[in-house]
Amino acid sequence: MLNENIRAIRRAKGLSQEELAIKLNVVRQTISKWEQGRSVPDSDLLIALSEALETPVSTLLGETVVEATADDWRAIAGKLEIINLQLAQRKETRRKVVRGLLIALCIVIAAIFLALYFFGSPYLDWDYSDPETAVVGVAFHAFEWLFARAAPLILIMAIVGIFLTRKKP
Repeated sequence: MLNENIRAIRRAKGLSQEELAIKLNVVRQTISKWEQGRSVPDSDLLIALSEALETPVSTLLGETVVEATADDWRAIAGKLEIINLQLAQRKETRRKVVRGLLIALCIVIAAIFLALYFFGSPYLDWDYSDPETAVVGVAFHAFEWLFARAAPLILIMAIVGIFLTRKKP
């Protein structure tokens, strides 16, 4: 029973006899003897074995551990496939959202450029003797100045982003 449990748990953890032996500072033949039932680990090694296999000692000494069957692996593979599909859908949705936001950004920048082109800078004709008008005029001028310098770079980056987020065949 102990020998079968050691073998089943070791295999379930994906460890070779050599890897387990290295973890326990014993030779591979010792692990082989334990798994064949020709010897048993002493109490100190049993505790070390349970720690190396991340399994309680009671499980090692208890009932037989059943190895995973092909049906179990198929079920796990099915669940992983569903998770992969969900992740792919999330990624596609995120790509569409980012692409939509970049397109909207390009449209907004183009609209502001058109508005500035057709309306010009009407705040330049304002009477700046009133402090409130002066503050609003300076704010408009600062926006226009920053927009005229930053918008072309932002527009180019947005167009590149749209190109990069296209759906690849």
